[in-house]
Amino acid sequence: MEFFCYHRDRPGSGDLRRELLEEHWSYMDRYAAELIARGPTFAPGGDTLTGSVHIVDLPDPAAARAFAFDEPCYQAGAYRDVMLRRWRNALGRTMWDFPGGRTGGDRYLVLGLGAGRPADLDVPADRDDLIAYGPLLSDDGTAWLGTAALLRAPDPDKARTVLTPGAYAGIEVHAWEFGGRR
Repeated sequence: MEFFCYHRDRPGSGDLRRELLEEHWSYMDRYAAELIARGPTFAPGGDTLTGSVHIVDLPDPAAARAFAFDEPCYQAGAYRDVMLRRWRNALGRTMWDFPGGRTGGDRYLVLGLGAGRPADLDVPADRDDLIAYGPLLSDDGTAWLGTAALLRAPDPDKARTVLTPGAYAGIEVHAWEFGGRR
């Protein structure tokens, strides 16, 4: 089962996050075979961390909750909240398989939070800039809760267009970059 996990930073936790970086990476190293995508999000301007995205393939919701809440930065209080949802890998690949590689162009996390009827279940026709894409689902996988995408785009406004306007309660766009050890 695939899960989307977004730890959102507590304001002012940047020093704590930097202090725990090696511990965080070591923790994630234990899940290297299960990770589909990972990386930090940033405030506009790109200097301030705002969160950490992990898309991971785990046996069940209990394992996903353990993954999310045993994470060292979460345990130390660096995160203000966690979004954890079932997810379906509509591209069928990991971020490391993205043809565009780790560098070149701006990257974004786009989250569409559901509001009724499912939207954007099919992969967009223009998929060349998609790094990861899929629906956010309930724990049992039956209810659509939104859509999450990681993509390369020239700016946040262009990134937002990956999702259908008006089909969501809200759409968030966050600067994002490939995470992990280089």
